[in-house]
Amino acid sequence: MNEYKEKILRICNENSKNTLMETLEIEYVDVGENFLVGKMPVTSKVYQPDGVLHGGAMVALAESVGSAASYIFLNAQDFFIRGIEISANHVKSIKEGDVFAKATIMHKGRTTQVWDIKITDKDDNLISLCKLTTLALPKK
Repeated sequence: MNEYKEKILRICNENSKNTLMETLEIEYVDVGENFLVGKMPVTSKVYQPDGVLHGGAMVALAESVGSAASYIFLNAQDFFIRGIEISANHVKSIKEGDVFAKATIMHKGRTTQVWDIKITDKDDNLISLCKLTTLALPKK
């Protein structure tokens, strides 16, 4: 399983080259049977003007991790994955360190998937709670 896990994470990270995920320094760091975890550093690059992590950066992290999880857990050879709705409740601010987004599947339908995405700090304090709905479109 460890070799398989490393392969999935390597592919996810390679697919991030020259994208928003690379710009935000998002790195995929863990994967399991029904979840994917991404990490993003909190630096001035992702601040809002008053010096804390921007809510939009958290939403970008959540959608990136949730969409990547859809690719992993669906047959990405046959489908395009698109986020169609996201909601976020930002419950705590953070100024430094890393944030971790863990996307866990709540509903895995043939065409739509619903992901619960918790963004936490290194001490597992909840920073933001997000819900993402993705759509699987046939490539044919």
